[in-house]
Amino acid sequence: MKKATLTANADAGALVRKLWQYCNVLRDDGLSYPDYVEQLTYLLFLKMSDEQEGGPVPAEYGWRSLVNLDADAMRTQYERVLVEMAQQGGMLGLIFRNAKNKIRDPAKLRLLVVDLIGQTEWTGLSSDLKGDAYEGLLEKNARDTKSGAGQYFTPRSLIDVIVECVDPQLGEVVCDPACGTAGFLLAAHDYLRRSNPKMTRAQQKKLATKSIRGVELVEEVARLATMNLLLHGVGGNAESELPITCADSLKTPPKHHVDVVLTNPPFGIKGSVTYTQDQKSVRGDDSLTVVRADFWVQTANKQLNFLQHIVAQLKPGGRAAVVVPDNVLYEGGAGAVIRRRLLETCKLHTLLRLPAGLFYAQGVKANVLFFDRRQAEEKPLRSEHLWIYELRTTKRYSLKTNPLQREDLDEFLKLYKSGKARRDAAGKVTTGGSSSRSYRIQEILATEECLWDMAAAEEDGNARQPGLARLDELSRLVADDLQRALALIKGQVE
Repeated sequence: MKKATLTANADAGALVRKLWQYCNVLRDDGLSYPDYVEQLTYLLFLKMSDEQEGGPVPAEYGWRSLVNLDADAMRTQYERVLVEMAQQGGMLGLIFRNAKNKIRDPAKLRLLVVDLIGQTEWTGLSSDLKGDAYEGLLEKNARDTKSGAGQYFTPRSLIDVIVECVDPQLGEVVCDPACGTAGFLLAAHDYLRRSNPKMTRAQQKKLATKSIRGVELVEEVARLATMNLLLHGVGGNAESELPITCADSLKTPPKHHVDVVLTNPPFGIKGSVTYTQDQKSVRGDDSLTVVRADFWVQTANKQLNFLQHIVAQLKPGGRAAVVVPDNVLYEGGAGAVIRRRLLETCKLHTLLRLPAGLFYAQGVKANVLFFDRRQAEEKPLRSEHLWIYELRTTKRYSLKTNPLQREDLDEFLKLYKSGKARRDAAGKVTTGGSSSRSYRIQEILATEECLWDMAAAEEDGNARQPGLARLDELSRLVADDLQRALALIKGQVE
């Protein structure tokens, strides 16, 4: 059979549609969307390794050990390959960790191997094409809310604008401590490539193997993130060149400090683990309390703990953009302590208030915090302001039917890049269809609860009860957590 001829200029969307069509065939065999993308990842890696001279997969477990077998023998060999690859180190171990064959029908496995993956010379495609096609597949998976994969998806239009605002530079290390399928990391890599079209070979290699770092807790998602980056030309086989680590970012202090953090930590109220800076508060063999001496305060709130971790991870002068739900802005107790300490140790200069409907967790309102880590001994200046841009207008958004577009963020980006975020005097300004306001950092620090957005707090009734987190927001977060769990279960059953 003649192999398909896809060129570097081929349409990535057409390739996504082709890959997705086979998913529908396998759905009849009970394979969920996430399972299909996972199996596709294994087979793509094997095929691409076979196409490379001296690829990382040993010949006895490589692509050619599969393609000429009948259906039953192919299934047996495929399962053997997965077991062997899972025991390897480096990139192989990261891609194939705990890998299992979930395609029950041998004939359909052979269809996938021979008729889909085997008909394309994948290494002959540009990294942009095959990378964009794989990323498109992940996006389709995320938009299928039944799969539960949407909790790892941030709209690309929002990601691109955030990256442009933070403006990573060549030679800097960019990290996402809750990277999901690596959307922020890929956008940063693409931005750096576009901004530096005349890189030397040494600079290209450093960008591909040293500059992009992510951490992901969920093993299956870390696998997808690794493959997503690999298809875009990021990462290498050596342990030191792996772009993704499968781990819990919050469990230990960062081993290395970084220049830039871009992240959208998982939404939710509280985890099962409490993080404390005080060893004395841990009793005996308490496995649900983790000591982080670099944290400011004890809490089980995941978003607040991620903020503490990110500040600890940044170099002096480092920059961060973090997506957080509204409860981070209003929660009392530990929340107030963290807001105050963040202002003291970082320059929080911009808060972008996002409309509801952008994320998988429907109804949750989120924000993007932009801040820079202060130099040692640096204190907040009297002239410092927090600029707040209001994107919560009457326009309604949804993940599938009316997603956020780049043009929706054009005004914000223009004002941000003009320096307005740092120059505005205190007060409220209306421009276009949105409004912005600015507060002096010293005024915020002077308040008991250190509320970053006092106007929004007053609108929501929080000015009268500053010590209480908004009950409607908390109940919505609980409901969304339950819906995500149900969606994940349904995705496995269907």
